[in-house]
This record gives sequence, structure tokens and C-alpha cells, in this order.
Amino acid sequence: MIKRLLASLSVGVAVATAGVVLTGAAPASAAPCSNVEVIFARGTAEPAPPVGLTGSAFLASLRSQLPGRSVAQYGVNYPASASFTDRIGTARSVITGVEDVQRRIAFLASACPGTRVVLGGYSQGAVVAGYAVSPSVTLPPEYRTYTPRPLAPALLQKIAAVVLFAPPSARFLADAGAPPVVVQPALTSRTARYCIAGDNICNGARLAGPGPLHVLYAVNGDVIRGAGFAARAVRG
Repeated sequence: MIKRLLASLSVGVAVATAGVVLTGAAPASAAPCSNVEVIFARGTAEPAPPVGLTGSAFLASLRSQLPGRSVAQYGVNYPASASFTDRIGTARSVITGVEDVQRRIAFLASACPGTRVVLGGYSQGAVVAGYAVSPSVTLPPEYRTYTPRPLAPALLQKIAAVVLFAPPSARFLADAGAPPVVVQPALTSRTARYCIAGDNICNGARLAGPGPLHVLYAVNGDVIRGAGFAARAVRG
């Protein structure tokens, strides 16, 4: 049912983002450095790669709220695995995304020092984005080999804002055997989280499959609010 809802929403998002050119994940050296780059991790099995429906809608809104500034995109390169019964595989999926985020930020710091980073993610992608800027991620013993390293303090300064849509709650992640999403203290005031009331993934409910509200972030206004938060941070 979730896949059918996502497919139907993709039509609306395509219309909303018509005329917006979405750049790929090419190295920044292939084109002039942008004023802002959005690094976005899509949700589980979400259509419209590389950033997904939520990421596409967020980018379109952010561009509209930052007139006169160039806003590039980078879709986090990770599987966004839907095989949750394979916990090792899921852990690998998430950590692959975390490492890609951290590499991209380091690359931009070197190649495009003037580019501001907006880091975002939806659902599983919000876990990826959150873990990438966490002070520490404590994993159970069987996952310890996948533990990501904290991002260097100098690289944290590149990040203007962190915007998380439907980040799985601490209860949800604990039931799945995963640590909560906690960002570095330096980013606390630059981080916004959006959870639709009744979305069982992020509202503190126990571990379960997502309900229909979980796929509405691209159309319920949260991407506009999240883009506003990011735009204010970039301008600040």
C-alpha cells in the first residue's frame, strides 16, 4: 500500500517541481561551485531517485526561497534497503549512506569552501543524515564493525542546516536495535525535525510498518516549512 501511495504522490510532486533542473551527483569540479548544496538521503524504497519525492519537493521549495542563489543537489548514494528482516544488511545500508554523506561534505570543504551545505533526509534517510553528524553512534556488538566516525568539527562548520523529515523515534529505533538520532551539540540550533501527528515511524510508537501518513511529507506543507528553516539558516 505504501508503494502505491508513493507512486500516486510522484505525479503531484513531478508537477510541483516541473521546470526545476535537478543536478546529479557529479563532482563539484565538473561545474562552478554553487552557493548552496543540498545533500539529501531518500527514504526506504522511495521513488524519484536520487533524492526521492520528499527531497525533490524540498529542493524545489528551497530554490524558490533563495532567489539569486544557486542551489545544487547531491543524492546520497546508499541502498535505502527495505529488507528490515536482515538487520546486518540494513545496518550496512545506513552506514554506507553515512559514509557517503561524510565524504561529500569533506569533498565540498576542499573543492568548494564557499558552498554552504544543507543536509536533509526522509525516514531511513533521516537516520543516515542524523548519524552522519552525530557525536557518536553506539551500535550493538554484532554491528560494531559498521560504527561510523564522528564528523570533524571543522567540517561541521560547512553545514548551515540539518532538516529531517519523519526521523524514526528513539522508541522505534530502540525496538529495531539501533541507537537514537542525536546530532552534535554545535548543530542543535541548526536542526529541524518534522513529524506528522499520527505518523507511527516518528511519533514514539513501537516498531511497526509505516502507516499512510508517513508518505505525505512532500505534500502536507512540511517541505515548505523545512525549506524556510534552511533558507533562514543560509541567509543568516
